[in-house]
Amino acid sequence: GAARWAGWMYLLTFVSIPTVALYAPVREAGFVTGPGPDTGVLVGGALELVVGLACIGTAVALFPVVRRQGEALATGFVGTRILEGTLIFVGVASLWTIVSLRQDGAGADAVVVGEALTAFYDGVFIVSQGLIPVANALLLGTLLYRSRLVPRVLPVLGFVGAATRWPTTPRPSSASPGAWPRSWPWPRCCRSPRGSSPSGCTSWSRASGRPLSPLSAQGAR
Repeated sequence: GAARWAGWMYLLTFVSIPTVALYAPVREAGFVTGPGPDTGVLVGGALELVVGLACIGTAVALFPVVRRQGEALATGFVGTRILEGTLIFVGVASLWTIVSLRQDGAGADAVVVGEALTAFYDGVFIVSQGLIPVANALLLGTLLYRSRLVPRVLPVLGFVGAATRWPTTPRPSSASPGAWPRSWPWPRCCRSPRGSSPSGCTSWSRASGRPLSPLSAQGAR
C-alpha cells in the first residue's frame, strides 16, 4: 500500500551516508585548481539527488492516507517535503558547479568562488537536512496522532526525535565548535529513525497485519 511505498522511499534516504567521504576532496584547499579525480563529488551528488526524489516521493505516497485527518496539515507536509528535496538539489548543483569550474581549467581566481559555493552548500545542508525535517516530523506526527492509524507511542517518539534533531544536526564543516564532524555518519543514523517516519509506519503495519490506507483512516474516526 501507500505506507509500504513510502517506507521503501524513506529507506532510500540512507544512500547519502557515503557522501561524508565522497565530498572530502571538494573541501580540501585548492580543489578547484589542484590535481586528482572528482568522481567522488559527482557520485555523492547523484546519491543526494536520489535522496531528494525520495523525500518528495514519501510525501506524495502518504498524502492520500493522511489528508482525511487534516488536509491543511497534509498539504503542509507535502510542501515542506518538496522544499526539502528542492534544497537538496540546489546544494548538489553548487558542488557540481565547483567540479565544472575545475574541469574547465579555471584559474586561481576560481578558488574564492569554490570556497563560497562550498560555504553555500553548508548553509543549505543545515536548512534542508536539519531544520525542515523537524517541520516534516511535527506535521506527520500530528496527523498520525490524530488518526490513530498507528499506536500513539510512535508519533510521540516522532515528536521527541523532532525536538532533538535540530540541536544535534551535524554541521558540514567539522571546524565549527561543538559540531559533529561530517566524517561521523552515525549521529544522523541515530536521529533518523523517528516513530512518525514512513518506515516506522510500514514496520508497524507489517507487524500488526493492519494495512495503512485511506479506508483504515476513515474507520479510525
